[in-house]
Amino acid sequence: MQSQFSKRPTLFRYSETFKLKVVDEIEKGKLTIRQASQIYEINGGATIYGWLKKYGKNHLIRKVVRVEMKNEKDIIKAKDEKIRELEQALAALTVQNICQKCYIETVESRLTEEEKKLHFHIYPQSKDES
Repeated sequence: MQSQFSKRPTLFRYSETFKLKVVDEIEKGKLTIRQASQIYEINGGATIYGWLKKYGKNHLIRKVVRVEMKNEKDIIKAKDEKIRELEQALAALTVQNICQKCYIETVESRLTEEEKKLHFHIYPQSKDES
């Protein structure tokens, strides 16, 4: 009968010198990542990529490169500034609108029904609008 310890997978620890050797061979073009993995029996696809990232010059790892026009940053900056200006204008108009509504409510509350009919020609409001 096998013990619990024999069921565990083998854990490999690689020395710094070994890692540097593998990275160097890959970077010099002597081996591909796949070949190094097979020759040196390195399991796990991310193992060698991790070594390349840590010890290598990172030129073999995929990178995302953004290509843009010369003035694209200026265009984006100008649009962001315009958005900020419009947001400020909207905020100012919203505050102005609230103030005007409060003023109208205050004036209306002080007027009698006869004064309202005489000066403002206000139509009677339905119960839904109140």
